[in-house]
Amino acid sequence: MKYAEKEFTLDLKEKIKNNEAALKHLIEKLLNENKSVFKKKGLDFDAGYDRLGNDPFHPGYSSSISIGISDENGEPTDLYNINIWECDRYFMGMPISMKIPGSRIAGELLDESYEDIEVELKGYIEEQLKFNND
Repeated sequence: MKYAEKEFTLDLKEKIKNNEAALKHLIEKLLNENKSVFKKKGLDFDAGYDRLGNDPFHPGYSSSISIGISDENGEPTDLYNINIWECDRYFMGMPISMKIPGSRIAGELLDESYEDIEVELKGYIEEQLKFNND
């Protein structure tokens, strides 16, 4: 869901931080549950939380979770990424890095529920295990 700068509130900041914490915990749980299963198949399973920046309302801030799978040679075979929050500066609808008169700051928050993300990630993991079983 997109938010304009005028909608940046303490409630939104708290919602962003809560989503980040919950999804960080989920990705750590999935990593612990599945790393050994992939290892038995000769694959490396890695998952993590990534954040750029300190202030969610500052352009350039972003947070995401990701799952990566590599073969026995360390070559990546698949990467799955979910953005939690991104804040950028826009001018005429295009993201820009410089402050230009008339530019606007906006953010986009993941609008799926924790439960939906958990189901999505578990389905992805099952699919990868099935695919790599053949």
